[in-house]
Amino acid sequence: MVGNRAVHKEALVDRFQSLVDDVLIRHHSVLDVLSKLSESESRVHRAVAKSVTSCGCIKIEASRQTFPENTSWEDIHQQALSHVFGDLCHRDRQTIEHEIGQLLFYLTALANVLDISLYDVLVKKYNEASTLGRFYLG
Repeated sequence: MVGNRAVHKEALVDRFQSLVDDVLIRHHSVLDVLSKLSESESRVHRAVAKSVTSCGCIKIEASRQTFPENTSWEDIHQQALSHVFGDLCHRDRQTIEHEIGQLLFYLTALANVLDISLYDVLVKKYNEASTLGRFYLG
């Protein structure tokens, strides 16, 4: 993240965090925010599940990931499966984007309640992942 692009992204994260603080009226208690965050996460899960079970636009076929011995990191990265097959239809994509947006909103609200800068969290996480590279375990 260099130059104006980094400043612009930082400003966007900070503006979003400030906006969430301004518009969140009903759920200022950390307990309210935690319950809304949990509910939002469940709604994301449900929206993905409905894309499989109701619409059928995507299919999940999961099994153990196996890789031949002595496979390079790059090859493993390319061969790893998401277990998702197909493409989200327009309606399900919109629904899931909305639910992820709600999740981000309440995650931001939690950061606000605890006086945590999301931008700082993103920078720290980026630095950890980029420093550890393939050894980063999340």
